[in-house]
Amino acid sequence: MATPFSPCTGPLDRRAWLKIGGLSLGALVCGTEPTLAQVLAAEEAGRRGQDFSVILFWANGGPSHLETFDLKPDAPAEIRGPFRPIQTDVPGVSINELLPKLAKLADKFTLVRSLRHNRAEHSGGTHRFLTGYSSIKPDLNDAEYPDIGSVVARHLEGQGRDVPVYVGNTKFYGSGPAYLGPACAPFMPNPSPLSSTGNNTYDPVPLYLSPDSQASLSLSSDGALTLRRRHALLQELDSLPRFLDRPGALAAFDTFQRRAVELLAGRRTREAFDLARENVRTRQRYGDTHWGKSLLTARRLVEAGVRFVQCQAGFRLRPETGVTSNWDDHSVNTDIFKAYAEKLPFLDQSVSALIEDIYQRGLDRHVLFIFCGEFGRTPRIEYQNPTHRPGRDHWPRAMSVLLAGGGLKMGQVIGATNPRGEEPSRRSMDSNCLLATIYHRFGIDFNYLLRDRAGRPIPILPHGEPIAELL
Repeated sequence: MATPFSPCTGPLDRRAWLKIGGLSLGALVCGTEPTLAQVLAAEEAGRRGQDFSVILFWANGGPSHLETFDLKPDAPAEIRGPFRPIQTDVPGVSINELLPKLAKLADKFTLVRSLRHNRAEHSGGTHRFLTGYSSIKPDLNDAEYPDIGSVVARHLEGQGRDVPVYVGNTKFYGSGPAYLGPACAPFMPNPSPLSSTGNNTYDPVPLYLSPDSQASLSLSSDGALTLRRRHALLQELDSLPRFLDRPGALAAFDTFQRRAVELLAGRRTREAFDLARENVRTRQRYGDTHWGKSLLTARRLVEAGVRFVQCQAGFRLRPETGVTSNWDDHSVNTDIFKAYAEKLPFLDQSVSALIEDIYQRGLDRHVLFIFCGEFGRTPRIEYQNPTHRPGRDHWPRAMSVLLAGGGLKMGQVIGATNPRGEEPSRRSMDSNCLLATIYHRFGIDFNYLLRDRAGRPIPILPHGEPIAELL
């Protein structure tokens, strides 16, 4: 197998440079060369999954299944919360009373109530859920194995569209491309460095363009990318692999750099981020909120050709409700019931608007929306705070996931938990089964062997199988 410094059999065109570099600015410092087999596999995956995209709305911190989609109104007082279930338009399916708009759309989504895994800390749980592997480190900022978005970016990098394959608002705690390298990281207009740490009080990060992130997508008259962090860019360019010093390499790199500018700040990408192109009625339906504008941007991105959009679902609570800006609803962080009373009406409006929108626009056959977090919350209500406010702790043994569209079978509930919401009582599944389903829908073989930095072959997933009820 050739090394990155081996002589090549001929000149590289700009498409080859695109495959080598990927579709993010991180690719500018990546010197990894794919093998011919990997390039051909990526081309084949792109053909088979060309009609499929994912929007992952990630409730970082871990949303409570008991307060959203798996209420237990008949459980003992130390288990059940104050919210009551309401019936949806699918007979026998109920969700939280604070989600009335979603209740009317249950025929257009599916709830999976019986996923589980074995990691109860935030970064470890995120890593386990999004990569399929348990990490060695307990509190890791960066992934040890590539997350699903990065694997999709790697396999579909040859699709040849004029937008990035993988876009996100900010990096998740415990996620990332790992040994696939920065070329497979998401393009992020204005990420927060705090989102990949244990900090849980930073401001929510918008996916839509703000005045700050607008500059990251602007072009000067001569076509050069205008970046707010010019010093950081210079540092990245200084660290380019030494093979660029070879005769002719710099000219080829310049071609790739121009292509990166076209992709990341070109007309099609900028237009996808431009919410002003949406009519007022659509923007009002989603809501003039962080979630509403971010999810509308996500829909515009996948409609433009982005294949994987991830958006961390941060929310700024009132100070009297709690200090956290994620879904980590311990008693020491929030009054969980007041927090859900604040959050769920906004969730109901923005998510129901997106689901309606993708169906009305005919996107439901090839755009899958996912709402979930790294785990559920403890069935027993805890009162660790001195003020005796209620909260729930981490609980990977049970969780609920909402799925909508994607050409999958909607209008059903898959699996169930026991009467106290402690663990699956029917159709118990490892969370890898959800990843396997998504990979299957993308046309990606989840047994495919990737190579780590030492050249060792590692399957995309160590185990798991697609969820048959969805297919």
